[in-house]
Amino acid sequence: MKLPKFYPIFDHPDWLARLLPLGIKLVQIRIKDTPPKKLHELLIRSRELCSEHGAQLIVNDHWQLAIELGCDFIHLGQEDLDTADISAIRKAGLRLGVSTHDHAELDRALALSPDYIALGPVWPTILKKMKWQQQGLERVSEWKRLIGNIPLIAIGGLTPERAVQAFDAGADVVSAVTDITLNSDPEQRIRQWLKVAQ
Repeated sequence: MKLPKFYPIFDHPDWLARLLPLGIKLVQIRIKDTPPKKLHELLIRSRELCSEHGAQLIVNDHWQLAIELGCDFIHLGQEDLDTADISAIRKAGLRLGVSTHDHAELDRALALSPDYIALGPVWPTILKKMKWQQQGLERVSEWKRLIGNIPLIAIGGLTPERAVQAFDAGADVVSAVTDITLNSDPEQRIRQWLKVAQ
């Protein structure tokens, strides 16, 4: 499966409304600690914005809602795999992305025949405290050798400049969060990302 070479991750549909018009074609919405009714509203709005702008929506974690709303992708971390109903996700036609950090997690992910595999953090990240050290570019190359034709997403501490290195190491797609949301000019930053990922 061929994916756009860049996808940003946002925590609110307001970001989608602001930045999807710049030409983003794949985006992840990652909403944490939100009451169910509000979460439902935010995911509906996210789906509608993606539909309006011709972008595919990846929903992080909330697989039941992603099925209910007919979203494109579900992204699951390793902890989420413990409780997610993979057969229900597949039956609903959603594509599946899985986070990995070590060989055991990669083996677990590959057993699910995912539509993409994410590896991170490639560089140190400020987004969240993680028990994993930075993976580095050698690990990106190793993962790509191991997964073959499955798209590999590089995430964690990426910038447009580092994205070039990640692609050279074997990543098919690059992803970013704070490099965009903490930037003083997110619109210009997205343009830089899209140029690198052409």
